[in-house]
Amino acid sequence: MVEYTLGLFYALLGAAIAQGMGGISAGWGVAASGVPGAGVVTEDPRKFGPVMVLDAIPQTQGVYGFICAFMILLGTGILGTIQPISTELGLAALGAGIVVGLTSITAIPQGIICGAGMVAIAKKPEVLGQSIVLAVMAETFAIIGLLTAILIFVGIGFI
Repeated sequence: MVEYTLGLFYALLGAAIAQGMGGISAGWGVAASGVPGAGVVTEDPRKFGPVMVLDAIPQTQGVYGFICAFMILLGTGILGTIQPISTELGLAALGAGIVVGLTSITAIPQGIICGAGMVAIAKKPEVLGQSIVLAVMAETFAIIGLLTAILIFVGIGFI
């Protein structure tokens, strides 16, 4: 018999927040960069490759949300045999999910940066590398959020 606890509920809520906010933020980021990207490609279809690279960058925050959610699902046993999860462990997993969810919001400004990079490569294709570096600067905080979640998971024994 599966033992559903308040701790399990909190943990699963953390997984939902991480993936939900990660996916929504990534979608907004891709939209923010895709609009100017469509304009660049309309003017010069040969620039599709660099535009696609820049448009893909904000998607990573959605991936971080998935990684966090997956680790919570593994830690709770929801993908196998559900383990009884204490309220304290569930709250810790919820905290990890919130950290990843909140830091994933960086995908939105990152999309704006990527869009500006697309406009820049429309005029000077050689600035693609610099545009990627500027975009990755916004991502740093999402990476730190995921690393914080991983440290929480290690601390509570989920991984």
